[in-house]
Amino acid sequence: MGIIVYFAIILLLPLYAQIKVKSTYKKFAKVPAARGYTGAQVARMILDQHGLSDVRVVPTQGVLSDHYNPATKTVALSEDNYYNNSIAGTAVAAHEVGHAIQHKEAYSFLTLRAKLVPVANISSNLSWLFIIIGLVASTSGFLLAGIVLLGAGVLFQIVTLPVEFDASKRAMNEVVSMGIIGNNEERNAKKVLNAAALTYVAAAAVAVLELVRLILIYTGMRD
Repeated sequence: MGIIVYFAIILLLPLYAQIKVKSTYKKFAKVPAARGYTGAQVARMILDQHGLSDVRVVPTQGVLSDHYNPATKTVALSEDNYYNNSIAGTAVAAHEVGHAIQHKEAYSFLTLRAKLVPVANISSNLSWLFIIIGLVASTSGFLLAGIVLLGAGVLFQIVTLPVEFDASKRAMNEVVSMGIIGNNEERNAKKVLNAAALTYVAAAAVAVLELVRLILIYTGMRD
């Protein structure tokens, strides 16, 4: 029974998070921002406010494909957010600019996450190969190697949480202090950011649960 509950959690939690962020975004993408600024304008205004004139704001294809690229100093906004004026687009644009401000200020968790990227990429590709071999062959050494590699990926996801939370906090501070949104729009903007944050929380929670399960299996093998 316990294993059924466990797999239900790791399958349903990410699914719920995805449904929540998509439904919340879809809802507020249809709500015009009172000031009428497009996502591109919001991003540019906040960037200029922080002296980040060298950071470009560009449109990108896809839905919820918005991101900040520190290597190219580019805030990429999905076309709906880039061209349209909505509460969702305002919140998302400000959030991505939050990452650009973190980059400028060398925010510690962002710096750490950047250092973990190559490690996480390698570990994600190799960890389950070692884990499967260890489980199938009942070889604790292979399983331990897989757990260590998986742990690096889990660490990356945990470090991502403060990066995302901080970017959202910065986003809300900027749009409020600069008068980009009205007081009556703050609550809805926070709903968009909180829904997006839930996806990272769900991913981290599932990763930690899976790591703990494998560690318990490993200790059982050793016993």
